[in-house]
Amino acid sequence: MSQSILIVDDEQTLRWSLGEALRDGFAVLEAEDGPAGLRLIQEEEPDLVLLDGRLPGLAGIEVLEQARRGGFEGQVVMMTAYGELETAVRAMKLGAYDFITKPFQLEKMRKIIENALESRRLATAERRWAEAQAQSDPFTDFVGESPRMKEVFAKVLKIGASQAATVLIQGESGAGKELVARAIHRATRGATGPVVEINCAAIPETLLESELFGHEKGAFTDAKSRKKGLIEAAEGGTLFLDEIGEMGLQLQTRLLRVLENRTFRRVGGIQDLQVKARIVAATNKNLLREAECGNFRPDLYYRLSVIVLDVPALRERIEDIEPLTNFFIQRFNRELGCSVAPVGPEALAILQRYRWPGNIRELKNLVERILLLEGAEELRVEHLPRAVREPGEEADRVEDVYRPEPIAAVELRHILRTLEYTGGNKSQAARVLGISRQTLREKLKQAAPARAVGVAV
Repeated sequence: MSQSILIVDDEQTLRWSLGEALRDGFAVLEAEDGPAGLRLIQEEEPDLVLLDGRLPGLAGIEVLEQARRGGFEGQVVMMTAYGELETAVRAMKLGAYDFITKPFQLEKMRKIIENALESRRLATAERRWAEAQAQSDPFTDFVGESPRMKEVFAKVLKIGASQAATVLIQGESGAGKELVARAIHRATRGATGPVVEINCAAIPETLLESELFGHEKGAFTDAKSRKKGLIEAAEGGTLFLDEIGEMGLQLQTRLLRVLENRTFRRVGGIQDLQVKARIVAATNKNLLREAECGNFRPDLYYRLSVIVLDVPALRERIEDIEPLTNFFIQRFNRELGCSVAPVGPEALAILQRYRWPGNIRELKNLVERILLLEGAEELRVEHLPRAVREPGEEADRVEDVYRPEPIAAVELRHILRTLEYTGGNKSQAARVLGISRQTLREKLKQAAPARAVGVAV
């Protein structure tokens, strides 16, 4: 992807001549005054700004000062008139790379630009290397001692050492697919960019397209400026597409072209841009079956599935239940100010028998709920929900008494049982339910008439 240079100068002739000289190798932007230059710096984040010292509306030094305060990290070269040494010195103190006095030779400007961009490249690479060293263990977030997880670890390292452009991670919801994607990124040799994540199920398809590919100014009604997409944001790193099975067929077609050609266009754009990121997709669906049913493009499935990594469900790695449970106990001890001891053998035996349909996420939520509500020194059998202690009996009991009823009645019954569980403490009940205390009060108030006339709750 070509680097971008912003020329901020009120002399049209200078902007034109510099732009013509630089367009062969760079994406060139132009602004004729200080406010316009500052706006483009904030919106486009160019790699280099050629900034005139004397500008209408906002002086060049003020543009530089405000840009730095706003977090702009690109290189800046000040263009000053003869004798404006004081302005040049102040600009250097504010982080300008260099300055050049007008009039100047084009070759001298080219050399300064070349050195400035190379300096930025080296500084960026050094910073990213330091960040990578600080997180050199790809499995820093993992807890797993089972043979199945050791297989996953070994495959992650192989993928990281390979040139694989695309990886598909399969596994049930809550099994840890996001952690595996991040581990692949950390294990990737030479990765200089970030890991950028997006959940394809959480964003409408019309918005998802713009989020992934970005858009040009005027591409649609609300596109008031150019926006870089997540594919560009992941340059040099990893783009993680979670729940890719939820992506619409039209967007699947665009993604297929990206994977085949390693190029893309912003929405409303005409320029082909290079994809310089590894694309990791994850799904809890059987994509081959979805393709057979017409819900997923077969050609996209085969393109994605060149390298497949299966994440085992928690019930398939029961050896990891004890270390995972103790890991979550330690974590919530710190966060909640508790001092709960590691899980005992009786409770552990029950946890290892349970099927864990929600996998690690369900175990984490269970431990958090117990530490929030029980206030005990040890996680014991009586702290476990009946559905975990007696999963078969609970299922039979629910099936025996099932009857169709309105959703509002089911919700109210759940709220009342949670209040019973918390001993009537509404604040704790609201936290367990994942709603605010005010929302809980409103739901109880709305349900009061139904309870008064004898609705079963």
